[in-house]
Amino acid sequence: MELTYKTICGITASIIGTGCFIPYIRDIYKGKTQPHLYTWLIWTLLQVTGVIAMFYNGAGIGILALATGSVLCAYTCILSIKRGTKNITFFDTICLIGAIGSIIVYIVMKDPLLSIILISAIDFVGFLPTLRKAYAEPYSETVSMFAFFAFSGMFTMLALSNYTIVTALYPITLMVINVIATAVILFRRKQRPVK
Repeated sequence: MELTYKTICGITASIIGTGCFIPYIRDIYKGKTQPHLYTWLIWTLLQVTGVIAMFYNGAGIGILALATGSVLCAYTCILSIKRGTKNITFFDTICLIGAIGSIIVYIVMKDPLLSIILISAIDFVGFLPTLRKAYAEPYSETVSMFAFFAFSGMFTMLALSNYTIVTALYPITLMVINVIATAVILFRRKQRPVK
């Protein structure tokens, strides 16, 4: 593999993205972070689907961080079964049903542009249970993970070999989601300092 600017950006995004999971997973094992099962299940399914769609549409090395993230999302999803939040509401269940329904639409339609639009929208919907939980329980999430994922997303964008809606929309959506999560957690922690 030739060490180009895009390769360096792809590897950097992957290192930062992988590094984001280390404190998050550590905090899960310590009981400080309680991941939301529905969010992590949705994110796992969507990242795998997004990586496949981006790969077949020329994203190149830009999918490296998302492919690595897919594996780590799956691991976090598995951890959330036993160590995740028990704060699952009717709203969360509606988000999960909507996400699964949209994935079925994606499989039936087989249109990469529509698929990426749906994946991006579903990912945001899948994020809502975690956002709701982070707002209510701001200390139940590891803020550094979301902040560094947003940072990693910039390198993912720089690493893309081909810039189209199909290759760029999903990484942009992930960056926005992570910026929102970081802001909400920090804002709520400021409102509710630890005593």
